[in-house]
Amino acid sequence: MSAPSPAPLDIYNHPELWRWAGGMEGIPEWMGPSETIDERAGRAPWQARGNELFAMLGALLPGLAIALGLAIVGRAGSQLIGVEWFGVERSPISPILLAIVLGLAVRNTVGLPSVYEAGVQICLKRILRVGVVLLGIRLSLGAVGSIGLFALPIVIGCITSALLLVTWISRAVGLPRRLGTLIAVGTAICGNTAIVATAPVIDANEDETSYAVGTITVFGLIALVTYPFIAHSIFGRNPDLVGFFLGTAIHDTAQVVGAGLLYAQQYAAPEALDTATVTKLVRNLFMVAVIPLMTILYHRSGSEQNAARKPKLNQMIPLFVFGFVAMALLRTIGDLGDAPFAGLLTDAQWKSSIAFITTLSSWCLTMAMASVGLGTNLKRLRSLGLKPLAAGLAAALIVGGVSAGLIHLLASRLTEAL
Repeated sequence: MSAPSPAPLDIYNHPELWRWAGGMEGIPEWMGPSETIDERAGRAPWQARGNELFAMLGALLPGLAIALGLAIVGRAGSQLIGVEWFGVERSPISPILLAIVLGLAVRNTVGLPSVYEAGVQICLKRILRVGVVLLGIRLSLGAVGSIGLFALPIVIGCITSALLLVTWISRAVGLPRRLGTLIAVGTAICGNTAIVATAPVIDANEDETSYAVGTITVFGLIALVTYPFIAHSIFGRNPDLVGFFLGTAIHDTAQVVGAGLLYAQQYAAPEALDTATVTKLVRNLFMVAVIPLMTILYHRSGSEQNAARKPKLNQMIPLFVFGFVAMALLRTIGDLGDAPFAGLLTDAQWKSSIAFITTLSSWCLTMAMASVGLGTNLKRLRSLGLKPLAAGLAAALIVGGVSAGLIHLLASRLTEAL
């Protein structure tokens, strides 16, 4: 008797069958985020432009998000530490100081991935300037003119002393002439902006420009977090004198505004921020005269005969200065007459608008200061060397000392006038 034939294998009951159920072999992927070459080639011009803007937004959002996140954490952390933990009415930790420290911690521990760089750079350049422009709504044109007029002798004294003494010190410690010139200009006027504007007209190379920027940045950052407290101990509780000091003793615009905001938050004195901002903007305007002057002196006294490039006008006159003045003009017009803008707004609406713009400015500046922390790599200090750091330290001390001395000399007049 023959053996029974085996039962046919049930292929649908095989245990390995369902491992591949989702493979979709041979079926085209008709849905997915990737565009085909034909799709991209078939875009209309307006679609292509829209796609570019969309891509730009995608590149900026991560950096903007981390800066805004640090600003939010800084404000919330300040409230938590001061009110919840210490039980005081006003927190001893400024939100902007906390945002800077958090930014520094992120950059110098885990590092800043490249995906965040574009957005952080926008905060350092554009968002900062928007914040400075919006600050103008706090002041009338008369107040801007008054502060600027009384800041003028202090600004001139600090610029003159910085250009003369810092140049001499740079030569004394053996710095190259171009590097010494960049540090002197950066200390005297507008920090990194003045350095970048001056570098091409004296034929400075990339290393010299980087060293000068690094030197100015490190001492400016130290001044940002320390000078508000030093100024408070020197000038008591006079926010205008503090503002004059911060506006002339600190190098870069971002650092001045950050220090003014820190003081305003720490000591509930927004007048210090107003005075510091106007003083710094007056100081910035001197780039129009100082950069060409330093170029002429450099090429006359040196052996370099290369044709220097002329700086662009917008490099010598920061355009956000005019934006600040425009906002002050808007405030002046709005405050005229019995009703704002000839009755277009009620008093309550105008005051609410001013409060909103002021708050928006504060958020912009806090995001920018968080980005200052995110953009500062402390390890780079090792590459600067002792000579540039010595010149930078001397420059900071000279300008700070001259500023404090002139303010004390003019204190009675400044106080009476303001």
